[in-house]
Amino acid sequence: MKFRPLLNIIGALLSILGTSMIVPIFISIGYGEPDMHGFIISMLTCVTLGLPLWYFTRYSRTLTNRDGFAIVTFSWIVTAIIGALPFYFSGAIPNITDAFFESMSGVTTTGASILGNSLTLPHLENGIESLPHGILFWRSFLQWIGGMGIVVFYIAVLPLLGVGGVQLFKAEVPGPVADKIKPRVRETAKFLWIVYVGITLAEVIALMGAGMDSFDAICHALTTMPTGGFSTKNASIGYYDNSTIHYIIIFFMFIAGVNFSLHFRAINGDLGSYRKDAEFMVYIAGILIVTLMIFVSVTFQNNEISILQFRESLFVTVSIFTTTGFGSADYELWPVFVQAILLTLMFVGGMGGSTGGGMKVIRCMLLVKYAALETRRMLHSRALIPVRIGKQLIKEDVVRNTLGFFLFFMSAFIISTICLSAMGLDLETAVGAAASAMGNIGPGLGSFGPTDNYALLSDAGKWVLTFCMLLGRLEIFTVMVLFSKTFWK
Repeated sequence: MKFRPLLNIIGALLSILGTSMIVPIFISIGYGEPDMHGFIISMLTCVTLGLPLWYFTRYSRTLTNRDGFAIVTFSWIVTAIIGALPFYFSGAIPNITDAFFESMSGVTTTGASILGNSLTLPHLENGIESLPHGILFWRSFLQWIGGMGIVVFYIAVLPLLGVGGVQLFKAEVPGPVADKIKPRVRETAKFLWIVYVGITLAEVIALMGAGMDSFDAICHALTTMPTGGFSTKNASIGYYDNSTIHYIIIFFMFIAGVNFSLHFRAINGDLGSYRKDAEFMVYIAGILIVTLMIFVSVTFQNNEISILQFRESLFVTVSIFTTTGFGSADYELWPVFVQAILLTLMFVGGMGGSTGGGMKVIRCMLLVKYAALETRRMLHSRALIPVRIGKQLIKEDVVRNTLGFFLFFMSAFIISTICLSAMGLDLETAVGAAASAMGNIGPGLGSFGPTDNYALLSDAGKWVLTFCMLLGRLEIFTVMVLFSKTFWK
């Protein structure tokens, strides 16, 4: 592989993200808070390193697929390092492991946090709510840029890659069914980001109209659209005793879990694209069925029917299904049956082409279709039966890719669960944490439930989950290919 293009893009990322720290610096100045110094040090470090690195490697533009995988993986790691600098230099998170964990959780839109525990961070008496506004904004901003994709953002903003943009796009968006809005990859990235920004602004306006203050509205919009789940409050969305705010968050979490190409078509007048898309129909049906199952179960548990129970059932379902991870109720108080359903949802995730994590609805559909196909082949061994999703014929190589992805995903989940169990975690906690990290959810089960945090997890455990977050966000293959001997030959 070529190291010069890799260094070029890393230099650009350092420069862009370093420059973007100007915004939290002004926020810190506006609120008169001391975290400004941490951002200034971080910005100077990034720009000082980034600009020369980008300038002296800028002439190399031609990329191969191999270069694309390496660049995307290392870009996300570098971005997580950059994101951790303000946490560390401001003193908000003085431990390097914790700062990197929080940053990687943000960049990968996982939403798992080490904040909120006075035993590990005694200087933050009120947990998240003790953080300065600049740091709170930076946490949200990290999730927002990670939602649509750092490299996709780079392709959309800077016309520096030439033909290499295709390789980067393929490496970062490796979904099972390709769906390009435009034939030119840079135009595709640009239009996706226009839709992304537009919907984010719409949510900010909606939340402010519902009574949320402007700063919180901006931060929650920045973490809803990437299905991240970071909140400015310890109790997450449960802090707001306002049903309108809850339903607005539900709506935009749902929107974020939908393939963004469908939103683009709808904006251009093709509203029927939602109804015609088989994956979307399964996605919405899954949300409705699971919500009903949880609502009935909780109703029987409490022996009463209430609108509040329905809202909480819908909120938790959409939050976990889309891998956002916002909390409005403690689902660990609900029946074990409900928790088992939610654990299953952690593996599913949103639609392909959305900002959601997990395996994606389309892959689950392909796995079910393939299983049914193999059953039919047992009875009709000579029959040529294709795999179809709706009216679309799925190629054999796509099916093989999906089977390989499922094998890698479950293997990584099992190995990480075993590792966490070996570190002293009980089985429920280990399973929940591994599933949450791989699916980029945030809250898990047991000791890391929706009302808890990851502060007391050992440093080794945090590094295991950090790697799982990266695997889940880049959909396994992009990272795992770097561990192949063939890649480095």
